[in-house]
Amino acid sequence: MMIEARSLALDGIRHGFFTRQGGVSGGLYASLNGGVGSNDDRAHVAENRARMAAAVGVEPGRFLTCVQIHSPRVMVAETPWLPEARPRADAIVTRMRALAIGIGTADCGPVLLAEPDAHVIGAAHAGWRGALAGVVEAAVDAMERLGAERGQIRAVIGPMIRQANYEVGPDLIARFDAEDPASHRFFAPAARDGHAMFDLAGYIGARLTRAGIRHVEDVGLCTYADAERFYSFRRTTHRAEADYGRHVNAIALTG
Repeated sequence: MMIEARSLALDGIRHGFFTRQGGVSGGLYASLNGGVGSNDDRAHVAENRARMAAAVGVEPGRFLTCVQIHSPRVMVAETPWLPEARPRADAIVTRMRALAIGIGTADCGPVLLAEPDAHVIGAAHAGWRGALAGVVEAAVDAMERLGAERGQIRAVIGPMIRQANYEVGPDLIARFDAEDPASHRFFAPAARDGHAMFDLAGYIGARLTRAGIRHVEDVGLCTYADAERFYSFRRTTHRAEADYGRHVNAIALTG
């Protein structure tokens, strides 16, 4: 149902990179679809999210996600918000106990963060736009403002599309070259002229390291390549399917 990372196996912290297994949805959404933005049955999504909440030790109403907009915007969670009042952001941080914070993905990079001594946690949604715009740095900055010590933050990069399956075009390459010239090493030649295979996970890891995070773990799993365990927006696009499920990647302070 969920993948856990060694780096976040800490007292008082529960986390999970949820797979597509262990839920009640059917068809294209089988089975643990947490995407409130999908066209799945609302009751199925609610039950799936309730199961995820239980897995990280919180009540369903305290399992929080945002409306993601591929930005560097960060929300500080102090109290639960209603599903219909979800803020527009791509990262959440908190120091509140019994409050799970999560982000949705279906190829983009999920990053879960924890500073165990300060009891501050974070979750960031890092697609290429958000990663380039600085969402992981913004999340780290927000955690620091809550009392975290930057050098003690642990970060884990979860399941996402990997370089072998992530072909990008010349416009994206040019944008990275213009805004972050150091990113060139994360692009490998593709079969098509002018295109490249992008190592988004490696790029996210480099941005975390550049931000002063000394402990970065990558679970190394590919959403596109493993259809049995993961949803994938790109795989759905290649198969011309009508819609796709979304993972939720969540962390909570329970102690």
